[in-house]
Amino acid sequence: MKDLIALQQKLVPEVLEMMERRYKMLSVIQLMQPIGRRGIADQTNSPERLIRSELDFFHDQGFVQISSKGVQLTDEGHRTIEQLSDFMKRISGLDVLEHQLKEKLKIRHAVVISGNSDESSDVKSELGKACVSYLKQVLTNHSTIAVTGGSTMAAVAESMTPLSDHMNCLFVPARGGLGEQVENQANTICVEMAKKAKGSYRLLFVPDPISEDSYHSIIGEPSVREVLDYIQHADIVIHGIGDALTMAERRKTPADEMEKIKNGNAVGEAFGYYFDKEGNMVHKVRTVGLQVEDLKRAKRVIAVAGGRSKADAIRSYFNQGLSHALITDEAAAMELLK
Repeated sequence: MKDLIALQQKLVPEVLEMMERRYKMLSVIQLMQPIGRRGIADQTNSPERLIRSELDFFHDQGFVQISSKGVQLTDEGHRTIEQLSDFMKRISGLDVLEHQLKEKLKIRHAVVISGNSDESSDVKSELGKACVSYLKQVLTNHSTIAVTGGSTMAAVAESMTPLSDHMNCLFVPARGGLGEQVENQANTICVEMAKKAKGSYRLLFVPDPISEDSYHSIIGEPSVREVLDYIQHADIVIHGIGDALTMAERRKTPADEMEKIKNGNAVGEAFGYYFDKEGNMVHKVRTVGLQVEDLKRAKRVIAVAGGRSKADAIRSYFNQGLSHALITDEAAAMELLK
C-alpha cells in the first residue's frame, strides 16, 4: 500500500490532491450536516462554484442527499469517508504518529491532525472538529460531560454539532471561571456546547482562583454543592493543557506563588495544577470544581492541545497518566516524539 501511494504521488499527484479536497468536504458535511453550500465553502475555504460541481459529483455517486434543509451524507457517504480516513492518514503519515503517541504516552487513543496550531487558527479549529468527532464515537446516552475553559476548548465548542435526540447529555463546567475573558470561560463554553449539541447544562458561578476561606464557604452552598456533584461524577471530561507561565500570568498570580512556579520549573498546567517536566506537581491553585483525583471516576478523559510550543506542557501532564486520549496536531506530536 505504501509503495502504491508513493507511486501515485510521483505519477499523478493531482489525484491525491483531489482526494484530499473531497475528503475534507465530506468530513465537513459529516460533522455539520445538514449544511448549505455556502457553509461548506466557508469551512473549506473553497469557491462556491467548486462546491457546486463537487456536490453534483457526490450526488451522482450516491454519497450525499441534497434537500431544502441542506446537504447530508448517505449511508454510502459515511462508509466512504470511513474508508478514506485510514487512507488519508497513511498518505500523510499521521497514522504512524498516532500509533507512536499511544505507545509513548501509554494512552488508549490519539488523534493527530496536520499542521501547527501555533501558526494557524485554522489548525486549532481542526483540533476542535477532531475532538467533536471523537466525542461522538465514545459518547453514550445520558452522559454528563465536564468541560474546561481556554481558547482550544472554545474551538471545540465552535465545532460542536447536534447529538441524537435520545442522547440527553448534560454539560457542566469543570471549574469556576469568573474573571477570565468571557468567551474562554468554562461556563460560556459549556453553554455553547450544550446548545449546539441539543443537550442541557448546569453552570458554576464562582471565582477562579479562590481563597481558602472563601472556598470552604462557597462549597457549603446547596446550589454550588449540587453542580459540584455533577462535575465530580462526570462520565466524560474534555480539557485543554496550558503552558505554565502563560497560565500563571493570565490568572494574575501573586508574586510569591509565581516565584514558586518558576523555581519549581513548571512547564504545564491543567485543572489549576502546575507540573514540571517529569510530571511532578509544583503548585496548586485553589479552585472550585474538578480536582485531579476526580478524574479517576471518569470513563473517558480527553485532552485537547496542539502547537509545538505546547509539547513540554503536554508531556508533563501525561506523565501523570491522567487522561485516556489526546487530540493534538502534527507539530506537537513530532516534538513529543523527539
